[in-house]
Amino acid sequence: MPLDSHNTQSWRPGDEVICQYDFPGRTQYDLPFQRGDILVIVKSTTDPNWFKAKNSSGREGMIPANYVRQRREVTLHAMPWYHGKISRLEAEQLLCPRRDGLYLIRDSTNHAGDYTLCVSFEGKVEHYHIKYEENRLSIDDEVFFRNLDELVQHYTIDADGLCTKLIQPVNKEGDNFGTVSIQDFRSGGWVINREDLQLADLIGKGDFGDVYKGSYKGQAVAAKQLKDRDRGGQPFLQEASVMTSLRHPNLVKLIGVVLSDTIFLVTEFVGKGNLVEFLRSRGRNVITKKDQINFATDTCAAMEYLESKGLVHRDLAARNVLVHDDGTAKVSDFGLAKFGDLSLSSQKFPIKWTAPESLRSNIRGMSEKKQEKGYNSKSFDQINLKLKQIKVHSSTTSQRNPRGDRCIFASATAAN
Repeated sequence: MPLDSHNTQSWRPGDEVICQYDFPGRTQYDLPFQRGDILVIVKSTTDPNWFKAKNSSGREGMIPANYVRQRREVTLHAMPWYHGKISRLEAEQLLCPRRDGLYLIRDSTNHAGDYTLCVSFEGKVEHYHIKYEENRLSIDDEVFFRNLDELVQHYTIDADGLCTKLIQPVNKEGDNFGTVSIQDFRSGGWVINREDLQLADLIGKGDFGDVYKGSYKGQAVAAKQLKDRDRGGQPFLQEASVMTSLRHPNLVKLIGVVLSDTIFLVTEFVGKGNLVEFLRSRGRNVITKKDQINFATDTCAAMEYLESKGLVHRDLAARNVLVHDDGTAKVSDFGLAKFGDLSLSSQKFPIKWTAPESLRSNIRGMSEKKQEKGYNSKSFDQINLKLKQIKVHSSTTSQRNPRGDRCIFASATAAN
């Protein structure tokens, strides 16, 4: 019998839980589930050990709290000392000159999924195996940590069995705007089994991965497969980490991630594709003005929500707005998304659809509000242009949004 070790006092309607064990149900009021199923809490009961929940097909019933675990959002950590997949020799070359307490962390070369802490001391480099077991990290099997950031903080204060405490990191060259730990996806309840994911047709290609239509435990999903783990692992997982914190009907929902030899980012499947192709394949007799306004207001609602979360999408365009079978528009592709207080210099972003003041100031000089409005509001131009093409076919149409009564987005935002 699973032990009830979870704090369920904070569970609220809408919270997601992932099932840790199979539960066949004991009465007609129970909701049967299998390990790996994702449920949504509907409400609490007078018994703190039982909650009412619903599954992906909409069926509701009672579930035992000690059979499930609440999902937690995955946050970005500033980890400039993490160098990823480098060799033992490369690590030792980076730890020069050999000052006591100089350190870095790399992926373990002998234990997949584990890490190695490399520390300079008395002219030599010590390599400590960081083991990952049961959603925790440890060097000595005595002190355990949730992520690498906690581990580094601990050994910065006290050597606690190491040759020396950690004094100065060797920072990785290049972009260090935040790193996501694989362990955080595991401990947060976002990892799903590869065996439960079935792939079907290839439906898209991107810089870092191909996208397949598939199914996860009977639910239609889109699965983005990482092409090159060494090159794109962190950007891929950063996108997933952003999505763990988002809950809105006009944003594409993250189902989970597969962390096997190949990494998959699994989201809900949005059946009618992106807005560009949706509009191009249908004439004005099919797309009504009401449809246009609905697409606009749905997108506005999504961006308003992102602004409330302090998040900047940075790549809002018609190609990144998907249309659900019921006509709902959902914003997707958070590969360039960043929290407003992070530096965006040296990052690639869509110049053509970026607010002019953002380009002039290179982001750094802008307040968070201006930054959010620059990306979240003015990037509507391309979507509005695609909508206008249904009725206006002109090669001279401005790439920027013309103001006036015929502006769908202006009408939609004014109505709000």
